[in-house]
Amino acid sequence: MKKFFTTLCLLTIVIVAFAQPGNPDNPVPLDGGISLLIAAGAAFGAKKIYDAKKRG
Repeated sequence: MKKFFTTLCLLTIVIVAFAQPGNPDNPVPLDGGISLLIAAGAAFGAKKIYDAKKRG
């Protein structure tokens, strides 16, 4: 049942993500959110490396 619920949630998210209203000739810019996720990932990785060097 858990696997079914997870699959249903993921499919719902995908359908909602593609259901953007508006003119297809004027696409939505994706830079704002993606750049923040990349920065957060880089900071998380740097902290992991720092902690690993501090221990060892």
